[in-house]
Amino acid sequence: MKRLVVGAHYGLMDWLAQRITAIIMAAYTVIMFAATLGGVTGSREVWHAFMANGFIRFITFLFIISLCYHAWVGVRDIWMDYVKPATIRVTLHVLTLLALVGYAGWAVQIIWRLP
Repeated sequence: MKRLVVGAHYGLMDWLAQRITAIIMAAYTVIMFAATLGGVTGSREVWHAFMANGFIRFITFLFIISLCYHAWVGVRDIWMDYVKPATIRVTLHVLTLLALVGYAGWAVQIIWRLP
């Protein structure tokens, strides 16, 4: 008897993507926690100067992209596991993807709008 395999063999790549994005987000959290302990949040001017640094903007961008991709993999798997009607599942996939892309775009706009 032949085994029925569904999906596009997401398993290993998604598992790896979740771990890599989690490491990126954890490293960013440690950096921001250290910056907070260092007094970066002492005043608005100090915070703006800190966020104006090109490296900080880049790692913040990397964090946002990692967060959105991490969320996409997790939520997509929930929809695939628990929503059986294909039309509803595809609709939820599209709505989730649109929301995450919108959030990422909004975050990038905020990051690069800083003086």
